[in-house]
Amino acid sequence: MLDQSKLKQCLSQINRSGYKAYKQIEGHYSFPDFELFVDHVQGDPFAEPSKIRLRVQNEIANISTDLWSNSVRKFALEDFIARTIRDTIKNNAFQSRGTGKSGIIYIDAGGQEVLERTAVEITKNWVEARIQVGLPAIGRTILSNEAMDIFFQSIPNMVQLSLKWENMDQVACIQFVECIENQEAIRCQLNEKKISAFVANGAILPRLSGISDKPLLGDGVIHFLSPKELEITFELLNPLANGKNIISGMGIPHGVSLIVGGGYHGKSTLLKSLERCVYPHIPGDGREYVISNPNGVKIRAEDGRRIEKVNISSFITNLPQDVSTISFCSEDASGSTSQAANIIEAIEVGCDLILLDEDTSAANFMVRDARMQKLVHKDHEPIKPFVDRVRELYEKKGVSTILVMGGSGDYFDMADTVIKMQDYYPHDVTKEAQKISQVLPTQRQIENLVPLTNNIPRIPNPSSFNASKGRKRVKIGLKGRDKVLFGAQDIDLRYIDQIVEKSQINSIAHAIYFASKLLVRNNLTLKGIVDMIESNFDKNNLDFLDPFHKREKHPGNFSRPRKFEIAAVINRMQSLAIDNESPKC
Repeated sequence: MLDQSKLKQCLSQINRSGYKAYKQIEGHYSFPDFELFVDHVQGDPFAEPSKIRLRVQNEIANISTDLWSNSVRKFALEDFIARTIRDTIKNNAFQSRGTGKSGIIYIDAGGQEVLERTAVEITKNWVEARIQVGLPAIGRTILSNEAMDIFFQSIPNMVQLSLKWENMDQVACIQFVECIENQEAIRCQLNEKKISAFVANGAILPRLSGISDKPLLGDGVIHFLSPKELEITFELLNPLANGKNIISGMGIPHGVSLIVGGGYHGKSTLLKSLERCVYPHIPGDGREYVISNPNGVKIRAEDGRRIEKVNISSFITNLPQDVSTISFCSEDASGSTSQAANIIEAIEVGCDLILLDEDTSAANFMVRDARMQKLVHKDHEPIKPFVDRVRELYEKKGVSTILVMGGSGDYFDMADTVIKMQDYYPHDVTKEAQKISQVLPTQRQIENLVPLTNNIPRIPNPSSFNASKGRKRVKIGLKGRDKVLFGAQDIDLRYIDQIVEKSQINSIAHAIYFASKLLVRNNLTLKGIVDMIESNFDKNNLDFLDPFHKREKHPGNFSRPRKFEIAAVINRMQSLAIDNESPKC
């Protein structure tokens, strides 16, 4: 470890040199209250900013071990510290100092969701922040004075305000950690109480706008209130702001649940909350006590997606030209075949709750009414509609469904619970729907005459996971919010609704690369691959994903994805090839 004076001396010597001279400052430096690691210097001022770590020993940071006494509290605390650093950067107006990314200081911090991430790590010895800094230049000429201002003023100030307990917002930190711990404790009790999701009384579900995930605020905002028939109460590990240790709200039971109601009355808003609340949320989000089954997957139609050897015969059979639906392949799937494949793929890796909205579903996949059945005989219709499988999915496979349905009462016969949204308030209308079914029986006939088929374990061929492109052995990157570059292919992520931030996409891409090196060679099924990736997350945290970790020691831009989204990305790879022989589960 070098003294900070060595860094200042080196910067002085390279002033006005070419940008590559910045490489000379890579190293480990001692400052009065922290250690500075310059792990990787960017190649030019327009490149990805340089990777820096700031490490404060615990006797200086003085953060109570009680705040990270278990895995949930630990990732919540690390998330909070990352947000604190981001706010410090913003509030102190650290600004551009030259060309390109010069002067930028950045840390990967979350949005409304709270995820395990690599931006901050706390251990029994120290707390460490992984940040990125744009080293200043004009053109490609080094600006040492501006760099010294960053290293000897901005960064020490950031450490003082963000990594020392005495200067942190202690009340906010404690409340943040306790809120996340409460949410995860409720999530662990959902199955015990035989519910798929919980929505607390007082929750704010509407969002600020269609492009903002922040809560809608103001006097006219409607706070969620459970119907008495579905109300359930949880005891909390930590008290709420009002001092109470209990919370009540609506429990959506296992089984088949419909969300009905008129347009613009809150059906899709409720489902969207359930979709996003497979993750914990920050205090003040409005949905922090909306808790969904962590194995819940949002399913939709996805015209044009590629499908590789998926057994969709439970939903689609007898395609023209004898196309197999037991091992169905398509380079350009229809809405119905893609939706069928999405369901089967989710169940394949462990989904036990399906979330569906009729607005994003294929109409002919969801239901065929009696009149259409009369006109087009079932022998001439390959699609076996979801309405005829939804009960069997629950009774035979243990897979519950929460479905937004405003256009077809045929689902009343299949539902265990019917929730009517009216003016953003939920009402339990299960008994009313059952009476309607008796008074106005459906004229349609159930079309599935064969039992639900079992999934066929799928084994990805190792050649599917080639991350090279041209002369580059590994080419992985993000292309905006909706695409990831993996080797020579762009993978379309537009319709994977439960990816909530870019850092998850980064993790998924590197997890697939990890699988290509260590997992698929072992003849593992797709489920086996994603389960083993999850096991590595649990044992080794997300640091292991960085292929340059041993060299740079700065895997700072990863946040944890679920196995369902990892599998979904693999299933959308253009290169995916499935070999179904001798699977190891």
